[in-house]
Amino acid sequence: MQTIERNGNVLACNPVPGHGPTIVFLPGYASDMSGSKAVAIDAWARETGHACLRFDYAGCGESGGAFADQTLASWCDDALAVIDATTGPVVLVGSSMGGWIMLLAALARRERVIAMVGIAAAPDFTHWGFTPEQKAVIQAEGRLEEPSIYSPEPTVTTRAFWESGEANRLLDAPIDIPVPTRLIHGQCDPDVPWEHSLKLAGLLRSDDVQTILVKDGDHRLSRPQDIALFLKAIEDISAAS
Repeated sequence: MQTIERNGNVLACNPVPGHGPTIVFLPGYASDMSGSKAVAIDAWARETGHACLRFDYAGCGESGGAFADQTLASWCDDALAVIDATTGPVVLVGSSMGGWIMLLAALARRERVIAMVGIAAAPDFTHWGFTPEQKAVIQAEGRLEEPSIYSPEPTVTTRAFWESGEANRLLDAPIDIPVPTRLIHGQCDPDVPWEHSLKLAGLLRSDDVQTILVKDGDHRLSRPQDIALFLKAIEDISAAS
């Protein structure tokens, strides 16, 4: 385990040395590098000799900081700090909210990011992922707490995070990212409609974009067959880039 200091917080990182571009995994909202997808990518990298890097955003997992103090922009800055701590080209793999950060990071580090893999990517979810009533609670009370099907703890969304998300929306215009991209999405995803991946594919400037739909796949895409699918996508796109 290694650490990176940013903005007074210590970010926990788990690098795997190897050949080829460094595969950087970007977790989803309130997730961390101990999740099944991150661990599977780490194991694949060690088995195949690929360079890989897992990390935790501030306020998540083993990194310092308070979760409620973080925003989409601050977590994107965490990702950029991690990318800047590596050398050479990187392939970004973004899960759910990590898919949004993947796009923002690719725009900010054009000279470094050579390919992307989105897993149930959720750009702009502050816009489409909340009802008007939920948005009103966020604005009036400063936070929204909802039961989570993924954790015994409630999912907390702060006004600062929501406003940061609204300030960094991407799906209203073409996205000037020209790199090869694979977007994998389950059609039984209850959290992020799979149509969003089709929309994202159309907005990306790259001609090398493939959208892979898993008819019985859920949001997590963590079954063995799902993991095998995105590992193959990472392997193929890394070799071709």
